[in-house]
Amino acid sequence: MLLVFVVTLLVLIFFQPILMKYVKKPGAEPAAPAPQAPPASAVSSVPSVPGAPPEAAAQAAGSEAEVVIENELYRITFTNKGGQVKSWVLKKFTDEQGRPLELVNSSAQVQAQSGGASVFESAAGKYGYPMSLWTYDEGLRAKLNSALYVSSAGGTLRVPATLRFDYSDGETVAHKTYQFDDSYLVRVETEVINRGHPVQAYPAWPAGFGDQTGPPSYAAQRIDYQFGDNKTTRLEPKKVSNGATINSPFNWAGTADQYFAAVFLPDAPDDSVLITLNSGAVIPKNFEKPDMKDVAPAVLLGVAAGDSSGRTRGRWFVGPKAVDVIDNIRSTPAAGQGAGPNLSGLVDFGFFGWVGKPLFLALKWTQQHVVPNWGWSIVLLTIVINAALLPLRITSMKSALKMQKVQPLINDIKKKYEKIPMRDPRKQEMQREIGELFKQHGVNPAGGCLPMIIQMPFLWAFYTMLTAAIELRHAPWIWIKDLSSPDPFHVLPVLIIASTWGMQKMTPTPGMDPAQARMMNLMMPVMLGMFSWAVAAGLGLYWLVGTVIAIITQQALNRTSLGREMRSIAEKRARRKAMRS
Repeated sequence: MLLVFVVTLLVLIFFQPILMKYVKKPGAEPAAPAPQAPPASAVSSVPSVPGAPPEAAAQAAGSEAEVVIENELYRITFTNKGGQVKSWVLKKFTDEQGRPLELVNSSAQVQAQSGGASVFESAAGKYGYPMSLWTYDEGLRAKLNSALYVSSAGGTLRVPATLRFDYSDGETVAHKTYQFDDSYLVRVETEVINRGHPVQAYPAWPAGFGDQTGPPSYAAQRIDYQFGDNKTTRLEPKKVSNGATINSPFNWAGTADQYFAAVFLPDAPDDSVLITLNSGAVIPKNFEKPDMKDVAPAVLLGVAAGDSSGRTRGRWFVGPKAVDVIDNIRSTPAAGQGAGPNLSGLVDFGFFGWVGKPLFLALKWTQQHVVPNWGWSIVLLTIVINAALLPLRITSMKSALKMQKVQPLINDIKKKYEKIPMRDPRKQEMQREIGELFKQHGVNPAGGCLPMIIQMPFLWAFYTMLTAAIELRHAPWIWIKDLSSPDPFHVLPVLIIASTWGMQKMTPTPGMDPAQARMMNLMMPVMLGMFSWAVAAGLGLYWLVGTVIAIITQQALNRTSLGREMRSIAEKRARRKAMRS
């Protein structure tokens, strides 16, 4: 029985390198061109402060302007007001309305006060746009993020490209440089000098993600950071303080929701600093028609990260938590590290991740090479898993049969000691006699439960895998439009209730009281139906297919000599009990 379980795990684990061969890896990052000189026409004269250092020559733009950076993966819109990002669209993903996915949290509006009345305003507008600068001095922070910087380019740029923003008012000097290529990585360099002294001003992603307009599960945010290959720290919202500083060195750190992440990878991990941001908000339940009377609490997490020396150099990854993407992005190694860890820690496959990730790779391989649909791939993989666990099901039935055969003898032993108190040492003789009886008839008391226990890691791993894999986001199957969200019509939960009831009815239970059996036949389907009502449709599909396979298997086993013997025992005991009553 254990051999089947071990072999199944070995197949999943040791075939992982083979499955990874089919995962498309991104090519090397192209070198970015040298920064372009800012156009003279964009600079307006600002009086300089007498005695200011040479680098503080006045430099500011006369009006607000936008620059668009575009490649095959994203379209980023910068504004020279603060040198920030107003829009970050991921072209390969869509929102709940089928539009290109906007990651800047502007559509996820928050409740605010205006003239004594409550109104909705942009979350990014209130708490800060991506690539804004965070400083410990709130006044300087507001100044840096509202100033009109001089941009090195205008219009639309195709990658590879470099974009530079410069600002100076004679007292404060700020420089921002962004470099773009064909990947989800953006190289960022920032520096702020105030009154001739370097200032700790860190690039930030302050206000969550734009996909918070989707199902509640999509908006489940946290802050992750990692130092070392297998030491990912995950901070849930209740553990995140607004403005708290984490000085521990990190290879990467960022904010993430269920499917997307904004992560900073510093060039100098040993000098890196992480600022955690947590903004409470009230958001409308219906984003299409916001209503002040129909709102729900929400948490907007963000991060600011950079070099404690004041000049920050590093890369920002802003994109999907797809395994084939993040596994191939490596951070800069810290002192003593042979190589920096990749971003695979962003995907949380749960406690049984050692099963969940191989399951996902097997599912992905099936979708790419067998059937090009995630729903049907789940069906096929479920069949394979149940076929591997079939010997355990048969073993469980045999163990149950042996147990029922010796049950009358066990009852006789218990009746023999029923008048002896539980604390009496002679009570141990009863356990010894029952143990000898089990040994004599080759009965394993845990034989019926062990197969179910062994199947639990697969069920739980399937659950965490289906909720963590972005590949199933908006993946359709027949009437279901999104396998990562609950079945909108609740067809799967109803089918699960019906199939579980049928399975309970056809499974022999020779040792169970008839009244207890009827209660189990009712309670088990209802409990599973309630569980599947709100979980991902992909998991409901897995459970339904597994139950159908179990029904077919049970029907076949009932026709064997083993099944007929168990049913005969159950019928005889039912008749005897009826005669007594």
